[in-house]
Amino acid sequence: MEKIWLKEYPAGVPAEIDLNEFASLKDILEKSCERFADLPAYSNMGVTLRYRDIDRLSRDFGAWLQARGLNKGDRVAIMMPNALQYPIALFGALRAGMVVVNVNPLYTPRELEHQLIDSGATAIVIIENFAHTLQEVLAKTPVKTVITTQLGDLFPFPKRLLVNFVVKYVKKMVPAWNIPGAIPFRQVLNEGAEKALNAVPLNHDDLAFLQYTGGTTGVSKGAMLTHGNLVANLQQASAWLKRYSKPAEETIITALPLYHIFSLTANCLTFMKVGGHNILITNPRDMPGFVKELGKVRFTAITGVNTLFNGLLHTPGFDQLDFSALKISLGGGMAVQRAVAERWKQVTGTPLIEAYGLTETSPAACINPLTLPEYNGSIGLPLSSTELSIRDDDDRERGIGAEEIGEICLRGPQVMHGYWQRPEETAKVMTGDGYLRTGDVGYVDAQGYVRIVDRKKDMILVSGFNVYPNEIEDIVVQHPGVLEVAAVGVPDEKSGEAVKIVVVRKDPTLTAEALIAHCRQHLTSYKTPRHIEFRDELPKTNVGKILRRMLR
Repeated sequence: MEKIWLKEYPAGVPAEIDLNEFASLKDILEKSCERFADLPAYSNMGVTLRYRDIDRLSRDFGAWLQARGLNKGDRVAIMMPNALQYPIALFGALRAGMVVVNVNPLYTPRELEHQLIDSGATAIVIIENFAHTLQEVLAKTPVKTVITTQLGDLFPFPKRLLVNFVVKYVKKMVPAWNIPGAIPFRQVLNEGAEKALNAVPLNHDDLAFLQYTGGTTGVSKGAMLTHGNLVANLQQASAWLKRYSKPAEETIITALPLYHIFSLTANCLTFMKVGGHNILITNPRDMPGFVKELGKVRFTAITGVNTLFNGLLHTPGFDQLDFSALKISLGGGMAVQRAVAERWKQVTGTPLIEAYGLTETSPAACINPLTLPEYNGSIGLPLSSTELSIRDDDDRERGIGAEEIGEICLRGPQVMHGYWQRPEETAKVMTGDGYLRTGDVGYVDAQGYVRIVDRKKDMILVSGFNVYPNEIEDIVVQHPGVLEVAAVGVPDEKSGEAVKIVVVRKDPTLTAEALIAHCRQHLTSYKTPRHIEFRDELPKTNVGKILRRMLR
């Protein structure tokens, strides 16, 4: 397989990365804390922790876990939204040699129980708002140590007391809970400060995360991501960023939750490596509040999914913000739509750059050059040290650069070591020669840019023709009366399946007839929607990905 994409690499980006520069994430963190000690690292609600604070507090947290009897390789679950406690718990557990299990705070008791049992987590750090969920299932899980925290716990006095009071008693966001023996986060830090953090040797083969997939095809599975996987992805990302980001000078808006692999690696870890400043947004769903926070800081970078960028563009006041420092707008997690990308460039003056990855690839696999003047409809070029193969259903390689469509398969140092305790599931997604089957259908064009056609499982089959929802959605959202859309296949007696679109209107007078007429101008007849449903909102994941499977 020829890496034809290398000729499109920006100047200075190497074909291969140096994996041996860092032994582990612990190594990267400790070097950053020393190098950038006095610089701001993470901020939330106007409160900032500097790198020296991260170093001290994560050391205390890790020392406490060790003193509690947790050992190298033990799993520690973290269940909270974006708050200052997250990086402390994350880095503390990693420095102590433990494995982090990121948990979505919006999980139901059933989902939480599955993840805690499956991962074998023996400790959990949880924000009090969701402790009632843990209380329901705790006795059925292997968890022995529960550390609880409140949103304002790392804020200075009296702001700490005020924020915690408002969250609990004014906004009533903390349902009643009772977990005997639960230990407050602040107590853990105070006790940990009196204890020694024992040095734990870590290398590329040691497990760093059990990062659970969404479970769209059944129960969620834990992708085993090693220190080597994450070191590789940080080396790949920083090689790409090198010419466009200056160490110690970047401020990134972190609105996607840190427990999600995109935000975890692209924001929390990558910008930690270069001495950047993460602005943690706890509740990005409050768009007016989010825009208000953006108005308080000169940010140089922002990441998000298509729905987040679209939401910001439709929030009053966003177009009045100061974008003079903004250099990088990075979209991932789902397809970036052309209409959103073009509007983003018009409002901010900065192109919306699309990247691509999966939980199983730590996550970055492809990215567009940051010098791209405008949206190009591709997911970019495979990163340094990454191999890409287009395969048909019989595992035969298709042509690279010939626009032959097949499943995108990836191989590289960022690819997971498999699914936790699920060898049969691992075998389903790994080819005999070590490639990961992504489940995405696409091709590589003559310049080496990778283009996704759609998810294999989302494809609609109309009279034997493949119809890809992304293409339909891209056309529909170009209509000025449409805010959001999802396309799905529905049973049809004549054609097997037919295209249905579910639309959230921007213009309340928009009719189905007008939309069909718009689609007929741009789509062939079998791709044109046969059914249109209008809704007030679309079902989404916690990160804003539209859930087509729920609509089906």
